[in-house]
Amino acid sequence: MPSQAVVVYPLILVPVLSIVGLLFVAVLARSIARHPLDNEAILQITLTIHRGATTFLAREYAVLFPILAVVGVLLALGDGLVAGLSFVVGAGFSILAGYVGMQIATMANGRTTLAARRSLGAALNMAFSGGSVMGIVVSSLGVAGSFLSMFGTLSILHSPEKALVAATGYSMGASLVALFARVGGGIYTKAADVGADLVGKVEAGIPEDDPRNPASIADNVGDNVGDVAGMGADLYESYVGAILAADILGYWFARQHGIADALLAVRYVYYIVAAGLMFSLMAVLLVKLLSRSDRFSPESLLRYGSIGASVALVAASLPLSLGVFGDMKAGSAVTVGVVSGVLIGLASEYFTSSRPVAQIALASKSGAATNILSGMSAGMRSVVIPVAVISAALLAAYAGLGMYGIALAGVGMLGTLGISLSVDAYGPIADNAGGIAELTGQLPVVRERTDQLDSLGNTTAAMGKGFAVGSAALTSLALFSSFAQAMNLPVLNVLDPRVVAGMFLGSVLPFWFSALLIEAVGSTAMLMVAEVRRQFREIPGLLQGLAASDPNACIAISTRGALKYMVPPALVGIAAPFVTYFLLGKEAVGGLLLGATVTGTLLGLYMANAGGAWDNAKKLIERSLGGKGSLEHQASVVGDTVGDPLKDTAGPSLNILIKLISVVSLSFLPLFIK
Repeated sequence: MPSQAVVVYPLILVPVLSIVGLLFVAVLARSIARHPLDNEAILQITLTIHRGATTFLAREYAVLFPILAVVGVLLALGDGLVAGLSFVVGAGFSILAGYVGMQIATMANGRTTLAARRSLGAALNMAFSGGSVMGIVVSSLGVAGSFLSMFGTLSILHSPEKALVAATGYSMGASLVALFARVGGGIYTKAADVGADLVGKVEAGIPEDDPRNPASIADNVGDNVGDVAGMGADLYESYVGAILAADILGYWFARQHGIADALLAVRYVYYIVAAGLMFSLMAVLLVKLLSRSDRFSPESLLRYGSIGASVALVAASLPLSLGVFGDMKAGSAVTVGVVSGVLIGLASEYFTSSRPVAQIALASKSGAATNILSGMSAGMRSVVIPVAVISAALLAAYAGLGMYGIALAGVGMLGTLGISLSVDAYGPIADNAGGIAELTGQLPVVRERTDQLDSLGNTTAAMGKGFAVGSAALTSLALFSSFAQAMNLPVLNVLDPRVVAGMFLGSVLPFWFSALLIEAVGSTAMLMVAEVRRQFREIPGLLQGLAASDPNACIAISTRGALKYMVPPALVGIAAPFVTYFLLGKEAVGGLLLGATVTGTLLGLYMANAGGAWDNAKKLIERSLGGKGSLEHQASVVGDTVGDPLKDTAGPSLNILIKLISVVSLSFLPLFIK
């Protein structure tokens, strides 16, 4: 690489594009609001879901804020006031991303139901518009916040090294909020979902989201607090974590290779994410435009949008690399990440929408046990290709630029987050739209259209989770490299018993963490099942449709369960590096981070894909293999309830966990040594 930039691109374009993205979100939200909710029943259900989601988030934040305050003060005392303020900004932007996405999702869900009365394309357009608000607001705030945490603090501290420390605080704030949002929202939504399905569909034999089922409203509220607000905070954290890792390793790479302007490698990171944001905006517009025509299936539209933006980012990353560095090594590393992300997404798509799903559906003919066994097998097999891709990406990216190349691959994998998250976030909106259609007694064709979008949403969600887990593996390894430098661990000796002990502890951490979450869902679901059974038993005429259920009791159960159980798993993740350090030393912490990264990646992929496959197998049976109410359907409902906490609670929380322990170790443990 040359010692100075070949071409100097104006860095001001980065925050300008972020502002353009936020303006686009405002226009998109206004266009959604312009569609009137002119059906009174749909309006009332939509408002009920909105109030339930808003109330839960307020209570969740009330639990979260004191924890954020304590961590922020400790960080300010250890790394300085600017680092503490950066932590606050990271946490605030993460909360804002999830909250805005949830507000618009609850605005779009009822309107998607109304649009489905017109056509499938109209429903797709409305649901995708709501999801696009989430996708673009997360990527815009991620670019703007990361840029501010790096260059804003640099203008105050006048030291790149100190600015990078402050940026670490920013990433930690985002990670901490994301973990609580994913865990709390996941417990809420899956407890309601499992309770509603087991008693309503299996025991009572009534349809999903039937108004007679008191847990239906809580289930739809949960889609918004878990799959929208939680997912938004989750992917915001993944995005800024990838940017931070590339910032740190890029700066030190430039220093070690004698580049006069060491911030050159940092600026390249922001050129890439800004380009990805621009191409995401273009892809969103393209999908919205083409969805007005019936010539394209929803699957084709969403695939064309995602892959088109990825191809465009590859095409831009190479000349940008040539212009900045005088060679294409950096662009090649980004390309490795983009291609790897697409391959992981396609693998997830196959295992959640193709032959494995049909195999699970056929296995349901002999009962719930064979359904579960087939789903477990599909989930385990689904891990092989993504892990092979991640391994190849590590080697290919490292060959060009060392650990900086690996960090750039992580950025590339999430570079077009704007469109990939838009595709992901539309799924919960379509799911809510189907629930509203059932709750308000719409024509069967409306539910058929929303179910078609929802089934595709399960696949896109699995693809999004695959992106997140893959990037988490690359980012965690990059952060581990930064931790090793800060802790003076140039080589991790795998023959050192302290390192081996740390690896075993790190390997078991995702299992313990997941066990706490799955147990939390199970415990809360038991209370939900008891409440639904009580109402069916004690409210005269409820099952005959002659009396109204009490959804508020079920909402209260999900809320209490989520708030009660969300703190211990998060504290396990935060405390693990400190306990390991004080008991076994810094070498063991290095082993802990590596062990947690490996098993967390494997478990996260398995859970996301197995859960998505079980859900889609159920929908396949409902459409063509036995139908609702059949023995096969009852077996598939059991499989789906097993997969629910895997794909929407424990699985997506793991990619946050493995990055959070890395960021906590990087931020706090060097202070103890000093």
